[in-house]
Amino acid sequence: MAAPNEITVPQLIRLIGLPDTPAIVDVSINEDFDADPFLIPGAFRHPHTDLTGLKARLAGRACVIVCQKGIKLSQGLAARLRCDEIVAEYLQGGNLGWAAHPDAPRIPAKALPPLMDGATLWVTRHRPKIDRIACPWLIRRFVDTQARVLFVSPGEVAGVADRYGAQPFDIEGVFWSHRGERCTFDTMIEEFGLNTAALTRLATVIRAADTNTHELAPQAAGLLALSVGLSRQYRDDNAQLEAGMAIYDALYRWARDGSTEGHDWPTGQQA
Repeated sequence: MAAPNEITVPQLIRLIGLPDTPAIVDVSINEDFDADPFLIPGAFRHPHTDLTGLKARLAGRACVIVCQKGIKLSQGLAARLRCDEIVAEYLQGGNLGWAAHPDAPRIPAKALPPLMDGATLWVTRHRPKIDRIACPWLIRRFVDTQARVLFVSPGEVAGVADRYGAQPFDIEGVFWSHRGERCTFDTMIEEFGLNTAALTRLATVIRAADTNTHELAPQAAGLLALSVGLSRQYRDDNAQLEAGMAIYDALYRWARDGSTEGHDWPTGQQA
């Protein structure tokens, strides 16, 4: 019988990428992590000995604790957090169990930018449309939930990146950008190891809309229309990003669960 504070790998896979995903805390010791330097999407590392710091970081948010095998470190810390009325579960099988599952993506630690004041920092051109909303959505839902995005004038992206230690994206001549016919969203999926069926399906729609190749996906024209309308609705780029998060949340659920569903009218009537 499963423990009441245990979550399985398949159960966690279904939660990752959703707006209400619990915080995923990797407490594996350095020796174990260095031997296999990968993270569950959205996870952050934290020492199991720093309970006070972890509680401050969680700020009451529900969490899943992960160690190498899902035994003493994660079970003990989850139990300790629950004593303080924080909803905490441990991952059955730990990182080893996650790595063994064929549908569980893993992010290589070397792909993660350094943290700036506790979060990754990104910078791109202002007045975003498609890639510059889709990429921050991907980062916040699958890489770093606390990521910050700076929107600046196109000619100042490189300078801001240099002065503030931010990662420039979706401009020419930088690492996080278009590669051939693929857009920046494709690049991030590849570099972060997020080649799931749902994200690959979503990437095709985003690429088709972003590169004006609508023949790749019939949904592209709709995404372009929504993106242009959103950009006209908001003067503030950060407010536009927050509104756009809901659009990509919905598109992700379509790509994951509903891509085969259609709609007919009238319904439920006999000929």
